[in-house]
Amino acid sequence: MASRSSAIPLSLLFAALVVYASLYPFEGWRWSGGPVWAFLDAPFPRYWTKFDVLANLVGYVPLGFLAALGLLRSGWGRWAWWVAVLLPALLSLALETLQNFLPMRVPSNLDLGLNIAGGVLGVFLAWLFERLGVVRQWTQFRQHWFAPHAHGSLVLLALWPFALLYPVSVPFGLGQVWGQLEEALSGLLVDTPFLAWLPLQSEAAAPLSPLAQALCVALGLLAPLMLGYADVPALWRRLVLLVALLLSALGAAGFSATMTYGPDHAWAWVDMPALLGMVVAAVMALATLRLPPRACHVSLLLVLTVSLSLLNLAPVSAYFDQSLNVWEQGRFIRFHGLSQWLGWLWPFAALMYAVRAVTRLPAGNRTDH
Repeated sequence: MASRSSAIPLSLLFAALVVYASLYPFEGWRWSGGPVWAFLDAPFPRYWTKFDVLANLVGYVPLGFLAALGLLRSGWGRWAWWVAVLLPALLSLALETLQNFLPMRVPSNLDLGLNIAGGVLGVFLAWLFERLGVVRQWTQFRQHWFAPHAHGSLVLLALWPFALLYPVSVPFGLGQVWGQLEEALSGLLVDTPFLAWLPLQSEAAAPLSPLAQALCVALGLLAPLMLGYADVPALWRRLVLLVALLLSALGAAGFSATMTYGPDHAWAWVDMPALLGMVVAAVMALATLRLPPRACHVSLLLVLTVSLSLLNLAPVSAYFDQSLNVWEQGRFIRFHGLSQWLGWLWPFAALMYAVRAVTRLPAGNRTDH
């Protein structure tokens, strides 16, 4: 029987991220005039790295895995496995073909083969999980732990640790986009009368005080907690969710610092404002354990509004600029945009989700027409 699955939106999001990674930086489109599929029967590339091989293989495993589970839960039956193998393969073929038109990208039959192998491996893992009953156990676990409508929130919670991988100006402070948006709009509207319409800052913004930084850290942690609390009714399960989210936040931030500066600097971001913010977030999370779901959604709306307001009025720190210099070159160049967009858009997606949840009528007050 077909049922709603979080794997469908997750697979679509992951496919969008794969497209971004494969075609970045989307500049210099041109056609050389040669056959676009010449790479299919070309010799294997003479120069390749273990990192590239691993990235092309592993990058498509989640796509095949999520596509297979999503199609299976949607009622495709046995066809789900074959379609889930075909979709990543067609996506990889399309992206490798489009790389013919980008001067900074080179289509490769080796990349295509690794992408297809990764998709097949993901589908095989999904099939294995299904045969072992893991998928059924996860379904029972989700029905037991979360509210029946917890689909969008589960997707957002699953993406949140990945959004934290991109360096941020304030720990866990996602959604600081006004500086980039202001720069992009100014460049787009230069030499036009509409440039005067932009609310450009005439003076340099004052940096956040240590107390304001601590508040942003606390709010950045409280946002996913309120999102999860709204769909987890039991008190002790909320406690488990609290511990899991805090540990995943610490792990993601530490891993990001490790990739940027090395293992010796994994916890360099843990200063006094960050510690204070984490303590405040933990205390507030414990104090709100008994909040009803609707109050959790209202709290989420308030937390995101204040957090985004503070972060987007503050300048970018020098530490942040230094981090970007590391991420925007070398082996991270194909991935920095993925986590960057997640970090920019996650709080706004959660904000829209909160608005929709707050304005939704309770089940008992709905009328059928």
